[in-house]
Amino acid sequence: MAGPILTPKALARHPKPTKTYTAAYDRPMSSGPASERGTALPRARGHVLVVDDHEALADNLREIILEEGSIDVTVRGSGEAALAFARNHGFDVAIVDVKLPDTSGVELLPRLREVVPDAEIILITGFATIDAAIAALRGGAFALLLKSFRPEELKSTVEQAMVKVALRRERDWLERRYRALVEVADVIVLGIDRRGEVVLANPKFTALTGVPPTTARGESVERWIGERDRAPFLAALDDVAARGQPRELEASLISDGASRVIRWHLSAEHEGLIFAIGVDVTERRALERRAANAEALSTMGTLALGLAHEIRNPLNAAVLQMHLLGKQVEREVASDTARASMRDRVQIVVGEIKRLGRLLTEFLELARPRGLARERVAIGEVIDAVIELHAAEASQRGVTAERLDQGVVPPVLGDREKLRQVFVNLFVNALDATASGGTVRITTEQLGDKVMVDMSDDGCGIAEADLSRLFDPFFTTKPGGTGLGLSIVRKILEQHGGALSVRSRVGEGTTVRVELPVAPPDSATMTPP
Repeated sequence: MAGPILTPKALARHPKPTKTYTAAYDRPMSSGPASERGTALPRARGHVLVVDDHEALADNLREIILEEGSIDVTVRGSGEAALAFARNHGFDVAIVDVKLPDTSGVELLPRLREVVPDAEIILITGFATIDAAIAALRGGAFALLLKSFRPEELKSTVEQAMVKVALRRERDWLERRYRALVEVADVIVLGIDRRGEVVLANPKFTALTGVPPTTARGESVERWIGERDRAPFLAALDDVAARGQPRELEASLISDGASRVIRWHLSAEHEGLIFAIGVDVTERRALERRAANAEALSTMGTLALGLAHEIRNPLNAAVLQMHLLGKQVEREVASDTARASMRDRVQIVVGEIKRLGRLLTEFLELARPRGLARERVAIGEVIDAVIELHAAEASQRGVTAERLDQGVVPPVLGDREKLRQVFVNLFVNALDATASGGTVRITTEQLGDKVMVDMSDDGCGIAEADLSRLFDPFFTTKPGGTGLGLSIVRKILEQHGGALSVRSRVGEGTTVRVELPVAPPDSATMTPP
């Protein structure tokens, strides 16, 4: 059987409860102050704020709500008192009379919602009109109850509002946890829509590409995928979107000419959204390549060391015989044309023999590097000597060499001749890549405990597919090159505790960065073993 209808007069005649609830007026809400809300899942208990200046009506509302046994109730008789309580303690659900002594419930509603955005507000009135109902709903009220409501109707409405508040807070809590995981995870997280556009990007993506999430959103994901891997990556996206089955593949991530190897896990979510989770495996792949290279170099070194003596003697003998042959041609061939032709052929053979000699020397350099002399080296002086050594060649090619020190550059601790070999290799590579009228710029500066040397050219650049293979033995982009120069350079720098990196764009040029540790103030000269 339904309970009595609660009209204003009936409520006023309703006898006062024998139990005293004075303490409940100032009891804080169970979910804590406004500054602490949302830090955990909503508790089982809830808190209702009743805002009504009619004391008897407010007491009866409180009694009906307290029958549930799991809800605290606080009563305030004015809008300002309710706002003060909300600021200090918050609430889950507010029951607000439309007519208050200092304001109206409709006007109080947005102010309460501003203080406690995740709460729900129920308006009650004895003089409802269509306009009042529309105003209440537009203001964000959960419900508008006429004061002829039954107790069951009030309890049901409060319960529904409590459930909505709890679900909203649980959703917000889960979203915060999800976002926190995405923000701090040491993996790339991208959300990609059906059009292949980025809708979500986390800080790890920004750290690797330098692109803020706000800039990435709305851009096609293929913009950051390496050209060689772009087609397979987009095909995998289409396959995941069509079949809903997760896929894994490796595809490079690029920005500013740099390339990182990423292991991607693609999975389909609701409404066609695809999550791309990327793990940076660049260093792992580099270690694998270096291990393979070390094995190849070890095998090559054993072969080179065993054959070096046997190879050098025939090469030296061949050069000597070609020298004698050239002298004989000059003496015995009468025709100038025939003599010139034979002289050219002799020079070609001599040149090829010398190239074989250089290749053998580079083999030996990789296989059996000598120990390093340790001394304080002014890196600027080494670079100046290299530029001077190749000044005539640069002038002949129409290439300008520029050098700039960014501030005072301290000395490094290392082997002067080995470091000279590093910059000779790099400078010759830059000259070879630069067309007539171009410039090779060398900048040195100190960053922390490192000396940085950037050697930049405005030449043809290096294709992205070739960047990851530059340090592989025998890989070269130059006709007639041995493919060992950069391998030797990197090995020398590693012996010095330094590093080598390359940035390049096709048609724009290449920048090679050399990093070397600053020499300690008390470092002493050491000779190689």
